[in-house]
Amino acid sequence: MQTEGPFPPFEPDGPVEDGEETANNNSNNQRLRDIPLRFVLPNIITVLAICAGMTGVRLAFEFRFDHAVLMVLLAACLDGIDGRVARLVKGNSKFGAEMDSLADIVNFGVAPALVLYAFVLDQARSLGWIAALLYAIACCLRLARFNVMLENRERPQWQGAYFTGIPAPAGAFLVLLPVYLGFLGIAPDWYYASIVSVYTLLVAFLMVSNLPVWSGKTLGARIPRAQVMPLILGVVFYVAMLATFTWETLTLSVLAYWAFLPYSLRMWRRQAAAHAAASDPKA
Repeated sequence: MQTEGPFPPFEPDGPVEDGEETANNNSNNQRLRDIPLRFVLPNIITVLAICAGMTGVRLAFEFRFDHAVLMVLLAACLDGIDGRVARLVKGNSKFGAEMDSLADIVNFGVAPALVLYAFVLDQARSLGWIAALLYAIACCLRLARFNVMLENRERPQWQGAYFTGIPAPAGAFLVLLPVYLGFLGIAPDWYYASIVSVYTLLVAFLMVSNLPVWSGKTLGARIPRAQVMPLILGVVFYVAMLATFTWETLTLSVLAYWAFLPYSLRMWRRQAAAHAAASDPKA
């Protein structure tokens, strides 16, 4: 009999029922004893994302806001990687999905709100704290709604290409705009903090709203041959600009995302009208 260690066994998809374990004794026992690395690797990336987000909060309390923002953005990048790595190596699991949701609350709700509060919102006193608090709560509500909508089988397939409301990573990216502008020379005084409080509430509202935001999932995994070289050059150019003119590039990226939102709404309305016309028997 194998001696149990100080930690419970890792169950990627929850504990196995007794009847199922009896019917598949050999395969299940081997599966429970030896967990493939592909199930663990995405969770390690998720934990690293949490570490980056929490480190960003610590750096903000130490008034090292430039590094704090970069750590929050690193957490966003790691969050985008873990799911793709899980799908790539076929390491999806219920444990990983729950872990990812909890990490998103920290990285995109709590960490950006505290960094923004330490940088400028504290100048607005109670108003700034209320704005930071509502943003963090809106992020939690947005993530909970996203998880519930994943189980909605009645949703038309074409709507799967859109998020409902601004996604949490984009919300964290947008809400930190006042920090980018602060590094470009805008002093974080009371007047600026009051405007930032309203801006933070706007981002929070759009996260929990019904605004359709195109996710880019319909682009597919293949790239036309003629677009490979321009894509590589474009990515290199953006990374070079980000490394050389960090705050200017981040500011322009946020403005570009804001400009993209009305275009995304127009795309949604066109597809909704086309879908309604196709399903109308009188058409």
